[in-house]
Amino acid sequence: MNRLTWPGALAFLGFLACVPLANWMIGHVGTVCVPNGPCLIPVAPDFGHGALMAPSGVLMVGFALVLRDAVQRLLGKSWGLVAVLVGTALSVLVAAPGLVVASGVAFLLSELADFAVYTPLQRRGLVLAVVASSMVGLVVDSVVFLTLAFHSLDFLAGQVVGKAWAVLVSIPLVRGLRRVAPTPA
Repeated sequence: MNRLTWPGALAFLGFLACVPLANWMIGHVGTVCVPNGPCLIPVAPDFGHGALMAPSGVLMVGFALVLRDAVQRLLGKSWGLVAVLVGTALSVLVAAPGLVVASGVAFLLSELADFAVYTPLQRRGLVLAVVASSMVGLVVDSVVFLTLAFHSLDFLAGQVVGKAWAVLVSIPLVRGLRRVAPTPA
């Protein structure tokens, strides 16, 4: 396991912070809160059919995918996998009782998918690796979570778009990461 550095520790803690924050946002932050359901935010403009909506926690899930890649870049594969396992446990602990299984399984599978795509691509280009792996991870997370939690893919488009916004907003951070860690750990 690589040596823990302050930028790596910051990425690791930021990654873990995304988990409870996403769970809290789902129940407390949104332009609309569905009774006995999630709070929703618009993730795409209204083109005459109503804005595309998604549960508000999608933003933190998108950031988590990017931060997991940062942990791996700064600290190595072992730390990246430790982050996934600790994040999964945290996801199970902080999820609403009815969402524990969906939250834990979706988190684990999406972060492992992110890891599987990011690892071989990172030497070709950091931004490419982060964007490609995050897109795969966010689709896996969305499909697994919605299927297990609600037996429906009604919010799939909103989930994918909301998480993609978080990934795209993170690109300047990823570019800055190249200065801190020019080569993978």
